[in-house]
Amino acid sequence: MRILLTLLLIAIACATADAQSSKKKRRRESSEASEQNSPTTLEPYYPKKEYGPKKSRNKKRGGGPTYESQDEYEARMRETVKTIRRNERLMMKPQYSNPMYFGHKRPPKKRPPNKMKYCKVCGIRH
Repeated sequence: MRILLTLLLIAIACATADAQSSKKKRRRESSEASEQNSPTTLEPYYPKKEYGPKKSRNKKRGGGPTYESQDEYEARMRETVKTIRRNERLMMKPQYSNPMYFGHKRPPKKRPPNKMKYCKVCGIRH
């Protein structure tokens, strides 16, 4: 009788220990599953976002240049040629071509050495 009672107590103790360990296993498995899906400080969640221009849904067939775009291009080219020629004409002024002007609009005054002033435009005393 004593042997039977001890065996019964041992079986109950083993069953309760096994039940507790299986609860811990289930908790650990559920926490690991939730950790895999949730962001952490080691692996934060950054949503991937496209920052490029949005693609248009209406695509034209034959996507080559149109007459309108060619005309716009030619107009831009004419404007750039005009500005280049204007800049060349301005550079022919004595303000830019004559070294006496030092970058001034009019040539600076020639003062005697004891009355020379520091110039803010060119950084030279004259």
